[in-house]
Amino acid sequence: MAGVEFENVEEALEKGLSGRELDEVTRILYGKKLEKLEIPLAAVAAAEKAGFEVKGYIATAQREQLRAPRKVRIAAIQNAIVLPTTYPVAEQRHAIFMRIEQLIDAAALCGANIVCLQEAWTMPFAFCTRERLPWTEFAESAETGPSTQFLQKLAGKYNMVIVSPILERDEAKDEVIWNTAVVISNKGHVIGKSRKNHIPRVGDFNESTYYMESQLGHPVFDTAFGKFGINICYGRHHPQNWMMYALNGAEIIFNPSATVGGLSEPLWGIEARNAAIANHCFTVGINRVGTEAFPNEFTSGNGLPAHKDFGHFYGSSYVACPDGSRTPSLSRTKDGVLITEVDLNQCRQVKDHWGFRMTQRLDLYARSFTEAAKPDYKPQIIRDF
Repeated sequence: MAGVEFENVEEALEKGLSGRELDEVTRILYGKKLEKLEIPLAAVAAAEKAGFEVKGYIATAQREQLRAPRKVRIAAIQNAIVLPTTYPVAEQRHAIFMRIEQLIDAAALCGANIVCLQEAWTMPFAFCTRERLPWTEFAESAETGPSTQFLQKLAGKYNMVIVSPILERDEAKDEVIWNTAVVISNKGHVIGKSRKNHIPRVGDFNESTYYMESQLGHPVFDTAFGKFGINICYGRHHPQNWMMYALNGAEIIFNPSATVGGLSEPLWGIEARNAAIANHCFTVGINRVGTEAFPNEFTSGNGLPAHKDFGHFYGSSYVACPDGSRTPSLSRTKDGVLITEVDLNQCRQVKDHWGFRMTQRLDLYARSFTEAAKPDYKPQIIRDF
C-alpha cells in the first residue's frame, strides 16, 4: 500500500457506521461482542510514554455448578524492529530486548499469565535475502541463548509463562538452524520447545534456505495457566496442523507470525478464527509491524523488480474463541499489547454444544490419509462419460 498505511479495520467501521447498524455488522463479522477489560492506569501511562498501544477484552464462559471458572490472561505482543538492519547484530538485538521489556512490563501490569511474542522476535525477518551473514548470527541456543536468559528473569519476576519464538542454533545436534518457539515457565526455567512444522516457499518467503520442517511433532505444554501449543506462522494455512495441537490437548494455540499485507492479509482474520471454532480452543494470532529494509536488493523468481524490503508487516494481532467470537485487532502500524482474559471452561462447553470432536471421524480420515500418502494413490473420482 503506497503512502500512509491504513490503521485499523475496526476504527474504519466505527467511522462509517453507528448504532444498531454498527452492532449488527460487528456481530456478523466478529461474533458476540466481548466486554472490554479495564486497563490499569499505570499500564496506560507506560504505553503512552513509550509509544505503543494496550487493549484488553474478556471472553467469558457459562457458570458451572461443579467446575470453578478457569480464568487466564493471555498477552499477545507485536512490535517493529528498533534499529536499521545495517546496525551491528548485537546492537539490533539489544535494542529489541529493551523494547520488549517495556511491552512485557505493561503486560505484567495488566496481570498477564501467559505472554507470547511474534515469530523470530529477536531480529529482522531477513529470510527474504537468502544471505547467510549477518542474519544467521542472530541464531542462538534455545536453552541457554541470550534471549532465553533475558526472558527467564522476566518470567520469574512476573510469575508469567513466556513463549519466545526465535531463530534457534541447535548446539547439541550439528549446530543446525531451526525456527523455534521456546517455552519458559512462570518459575523461570525452560519447559521445552516447539518448531515450525510447515515452511513457506512463496514469493519472498524463501525460508527453507535457512531451516527445514520440524521433527518434533505437535507438543503441547501443560503449564500453571493451562495447556497450549504453538503453531508457528505458515502452519496456520494447514488445518490439520491446528487439529493435531488440539488433539494433543491444547486449550490455547498461539500463532506467532511474520507476514505482509500484499501476501496474506485477507486470510489473516479468517484462519485462526476458523481453527478456534473447528478445534474448540482459543487461538492467538500475532504478527509483527513495520517495513524492514535490507542493505542489498533481492528477487524471488516471481518477475517482480529487485527490491530491498518484504513489504508492510501489518500487525493486527487478535484472539479468537471457541464460540466463534474474537477480539478486535491491534493496530496495523503500532507496537502493542493485547490482553485477553479467557475462561478455559468455554472450550469444553462449546465442544459439548457443537460436538465437532465427537463427530470428526478420525478413523475414516486416518484410513483416507494413509492411502493418499502412498505414491500410487488414485483419487476417488466417479466420472460421467
